[in-house]
Amino acid sequence: MNPVVHFELPYRDAKRISQFYAACFGWQLTALGEESDAYILAKTAITDVKPGFPAGSIDGGFFPVKPDWPMQYPSIVIGVEDITETIQKIKQEGGTVLGDPMPIPGFGIYVSFVDTEGNRNSVIQPQGM
Repeated sequence: MNPVVHFELPYRDAKRISQFYAACFGWQLTALGEESDAYILAKTAITDVKPGFPAGSIDGGFFPVKPDWPMQYPSIVIGVEDITETIQKIKQEGGTVLGDPMPIPGFGIYVSFVDTEGNRNSVIQPQGM
């Protein structure tokens, strides 16, 4: 299998998106500057496998399009220890939570959110945490 090892999200305000993901999820953000077309690297895991490789891999899935659901675009799901605390951080940092957290049997508690740049993503508190 070919695992997902990277994701990309668009932004309109580099400082704002960096602040949002650093404050909400503790990610380490590195702005590469104009020589790299203002790209910002996002480190979300400690490197422990081989130099230059992420710890573990990122799994994914597919969902059916539903005519009454908003913003059905590519996105990421971020694992968190405390979904209630994370929801508070998302709101404090200018994000919008879409609905109430819902249980996903066998996986955990899940809710989607819109970040400060209009990207729809989700958080999940894995079962047992």
